Amino acid sequence: DPIIKITGQVKKDGAYYFGPYPNVYAAEETVHFIQKVFPLRRCHGYQGRPCLYYHLGQCLGCCFKEVPEEEYAVQTKRIKSFLNGNTAQVKKQLTARMERAAGQLEFERAAEIRDQLHYIEVTVKKQKIISNDKTPRDLFNFYLDKGWLSIQVFFIRQARLMKREKRLFPVV
Repeated sequence: DPIIKITGQVKKDGAYYFGPYPNVYAAEETVHFIQKVFPLRRCHGYQGRPCLYYHLGQCLGCCFKEVPEEEYAVQTKRIKSFLNGNTAQVKKQLTARMERAAGQLEFERAAEIRDQLHYIEVTVKKQKIISNDKTPRDLFNFYLDKGWLSIQVFFIRQARLMKREKRLFPVV
């Protein structure tokens, strides 16, 4: 049964990996959001009875029944699309729910939804990169001047700049 989680290691195990993401807290909040909107498995597997997450609509029910592979395929396709930056539809739905909650004077709920929108924005934030494909790239550059060597490495994933490392070395 597929599960969504945050990891620091990429293994060749057939799983889908997204990232790296610059803000871990926002990534954690986005995972919580994904678990609520696109349910997969939240419990520890077959228990013979429905778990609490199933009753909350956040688990597909592998805790007590066999979940068809097609059902998982639909959810993983939606999650992959979302994590690839296709967030417009979800953000539109959340904005409507936030406005509805504010209209019903449920300001705490509206603030919670506003925070979810912020975490989504921070996690899948678009950056301007001159690239038309989604090939992962690591760009290296250096500059030598007045006895100093500057090296910069840019990590580009899914056409977005995810991280930049820089080092300065004295040249003797």
